[in-house]
Amino acid sequence: MTIRLICVGKIKESFFSEGIAEYKKRLSRFISFEIIEVKDEKTKENASEKEENLIRDKEGERILEKIREGDFVIALSINGKKYTSEGFSEYIGDLMNRGVSSVTFIIGGSIGLSEAVLKRADSEVSFSDMTFPHQLMRLIFTEQLYRAFKIMNNEPYHK
Repeated sequence: MTIRLICVGKIKESFFSEGIAEYKKRLSRFISFEIIEVKDEKTKENASEKEENLIRDKEGERILEKIREGDFVIALSINGKKYTSEGFSEYIGDLMNRGVSSVTFIIGGSIGLSEAVLKRADSEVSFSDMTFPHQLMRLIFTEQLYRAFKIMNNEPYHK
């Protein structure tokens, strides 16, 4: 299985980059995993809803350009389905069992994902009702993906 993560923006803090790199290395035992960054738009303080929609649309176009035909797309969204770590592992395993060979997860920028991206998504997953900085979410996601494969393979780690 190939899993891709499309993200808006770059990682600025080295401690996030180091953590993500570690989990990416660990994941290489189980899957092909790639992180694709797209340019973020600057959002001014107190931007209007119209301005925010324009920003989400611009970032969304960049995201949609990176999605390959045939990818099963999962948007990380606060409105998505919530899973336990075991449930998330089962969800990924079910996709594999259904013959899904390429999954693309998407993490939006600081103001979320465009409607076009959400419409393209085959599924939405939420990691929490809380809001996380998108850089931290990238680290949380890579750790949970690694945890999912450890669970799937009945290997110790997840408890």
